[in-house]
Amino acid sequence: MPITEYFSTLADNPYFGAGFGLFGVGAGAAILRKGFQTGMILFRRHYMITLEVPCRDKSYQWLLQWMTTKGARQTQHLSVETSFEQKDSGHVKTKYDFIPSIGTHFFRYGSTWIRVERTREQHTLDLHMGTPWETVQLTALGRNKEMYFRILEEARQMALKQHEGKTIMYQAMGSEWRQFGHPRKRRPISSVILDDGISERILKDCQEFISNPTWYTDRGIPYRRGYLLYGPPGCGKSSFITALAGELGFSISVLNLSERGLSDDRLNHLLSIAPQQSIVLLEDIDAAFVSREDTAQQKSAYEGLNRVTFSGLLNCLDGVASSEARMMFMTTNYIERLDPALIRPGRVDLKEYIGWCSPSQIEKMFLRFYDGENAQSHAKEFREKVVSFNKNVSPAQLQGFFMFHKHSDPKEVIDSCKMIWEL
Repeated sequence: MPITEYFSTLADNPYFGAGFGLFGVGAGAAILRKGFQTGMILFRRHYMITLEVPCRDKSYQWLLQWMTTKGARQTQHLSVETSFEQKDSGHVKTKYDFIPSIGTHFFRYGSTWIRVERTREQHTLDLHMGTPWETVQLTALGRNKEMYFRILEEARQMALKQHEGKTIMYQAMGSEWRQFGHPRKRRPISSVILDDGISERILKDCQEFISNPTWYTDRGIPYRRGYLLYGPPGCGKSSFITALAGELGFSISVLNLSERGLSDDRLNHLLSIAPQQSIVLLEDIDAAFVSREDTAQQKSAYEGLNRVTFSGLLNCLDGVASSEARMMFMTTNYIERLDPALIRPGRVDLKEYIGWCSPSQIEKMFLRFYDGENAQSHAKEFREKVVSFNKNVSPAQLQGFFMFHKHSDPKEVIDSCKMIWEL
């Protein structure tokens, strides 16, 4: 049979015609679907802009907070964040913030609609935070990235406004710094009464360091500054550092050298990534290390406290790999226990003794708690009486005494001042 007749026979076959028609329809649908998918990919690539923010990024919490106030009003699917806020009256207010839940949401920003997709990986954990891995993805029409810059800047400014007038505390957790507790209301530096000239001297030195980075760079000097506050317990070392951070507008990053699991490498890493505009605080540095000149009996009492070596700490403070643009404070009650290498210039640039109350401190503290008629004369009488006992008194003891007699008459306080050493 000639081939032309064979095809003519197939064409007259109704089953073949129907099958060929179905094949043509299916092939056409597949081509259209593939073309549509390719067209959507090209459209998204060239005419849509996407921003992905992972939970490890610093702006993640800022963005969630921005979505709370800007976007949560336009969505019906919410998750709740409960927080507590202490008022000036002393009462604690419970605060509920509604955040768009896991899923897809549509928000309007200006004249642009934004598709927001918040996803959570149930089987993937953030190893540092110990929580499921999350991302937020924003998608909008257009090719201008400026809109996302504006959103992130608005979110950052909103976060700064929430912490305005407050001091943030950070604590080392794993290999990163995390906010510790709630931001604290800034403590006025005038509320910490030290001996004459000490507070002003430290504050002036800090301000000069912060405002002159180029002075260090031009002379090839590492841009970092170390301070050591030493003296008896209860004399205001930690309180002054907290007030100083508030005065400078800095946060405080507390580092515990006795923490189990802290190693030289981790210490170096933490110091190199410390939050910007933050005071790194090493409290009770004498409890972590003893002088290399101490006896074996003294050293044995400190064995096994941590895995940080003394040489590792020295290298972190002033070694080749030590970080720059850093302001560090160390405190101790026993400066004689510290190795001279730890407190030499370059590692500790300014040492200040914060000691027992001087007569002027006693008088100033009295005036801070008691005012009114004849306050000055009462303060002088109280000062003379306390000094006459010829005993050392710390600011913490004085404050505790004043708190005990906060509703008492000044004359009664003066007559009862012998109780200072009994509290």
